[in-house]
Amino acid sequence: MSNHPRRYYGTNDLHFITCSCYRRQPWLASPQRRDLFLAVFEEVRRRYRFVVVGYVAMPGHIHLLISEPEKGDPSRVMQAIKQGFSRRLLKAVRRGRVAAQQELFAVGSEHVWQRRFYDFNVWTARKRIEKLGYMHQNPVVRGLVKVPEQWAWSSCRSYVFGEEAPCESISGVKPRSKSRRRWHRFPPLQKT
Repeated sequence: MSNHPRRYYGTNDLHFITCSCYRRQPWLASPQRRDLFLAVFEEVRRRYRFVVVGYVAMPGHIHLLISEPEKGDPSRVMQAIKQGFSRRLLKAVRRGRVAAQQELFAVGSEHVWQRRFYDFNVWTARKRIEKLGYMHQNPVVRGLVKVPEQWAWSSCRSYVFGEEAPCESISGVKPRSKSRRRWHRFPPLQKT
């Protein structure tokens, strides 16, 4: 039996993907780093041509709800996202160090992401709404904001206010009336 998670591609399902930072370190703790992540995410979206249904960038992990890409598969997409973000971030981190500090760190010893990612195939509208609600409530559950709309690094603002998103494929989403904000109808999630 293989230690690799089983992936189901080629079914045209949506993919709910979760990826954690290495040892839960808060590599995405600053607004600048979350902005960098979203910029890399959009570059990869354009290159592999997939639809972004939802996303949230948290200090120690990310959640994505995406379609299958026209080029490659979700594993390739995740590889490109993780490598693109890591290379840019670590380059900036190294540049910011004092020369005397450089020798304290072995080249290539820093890790940004856990090796694998969790992928759940979403094939029903009900599951899609559930996963969007989970993502959008995540900053509230973690105590980062009072309501999901306050977290700028989530697709929630595109759904609620119709704001332009860093990821073009959700920027055309129409704002929903208060009665249609389905994720607000879910009971609050328990802290993990």
